[in-house]
Amino acid sequence: MITMKKTVLFFLTTLVATNFLGPNMARSSTEPEKIQFSSVEERRLFQEIENEREKLKKKHTDLNLREKELKSLEKEVDKKLAELDKRLAELQKTQKKLEALLADISAEEKKRTQELAKIYEKMIPQRAALAISELEPELAAELLRAMKTKAAAKILDAISKQKATELSTTFSTIQRE
Repeated sequence: MITMKKTVLFFLTTLVATNFLGPNMARSSTEPEKIQFSSVEERRLFQEIENEREKLKKKHTDLNLREKELKSLEKEVDKKLAELDKRLAELQKTQKKLEALLADISAEEKKRTQELAKIYEKMIPQRAALAISELEPELAAELLRAMKTKAAAKILDAISKQKATELSTTFSTIQRE
């Protein structure tokens, strides 16, 4: 029954839209008094068609508004994405600069460690051992790593067993990293 009504409504709407019902039925809903209907059922169907037409107009208007809102939101999102891309590019540039600075600092530290290692190599092993045993274990291990093996062995021999073990452990940890 409902399917039949929908089919009839669709058919009548199509007929009205294509002006097949004649001049009486093709008029707008603003002039319902001027239209003469041959039956109550015809009037009821006409009214249903007009109601459906109004609903469709309202839906169409709502869809247009939503479309405009979506376009506006899309523009805002695109603008924010462009800002984010710009910030990301700036951050990447800054990161590259920092990495370059860190590499320079690391190279400078390595150079200084090698120079200091040469100084300790030329010292008497007992004095070098005393000085190295007072340093932080990481720095001491770096110095020993930068020295020639023979000089490092003499210095480790002059350091207490506990400190030598600690430096050896730190030295092996640094090499693994």
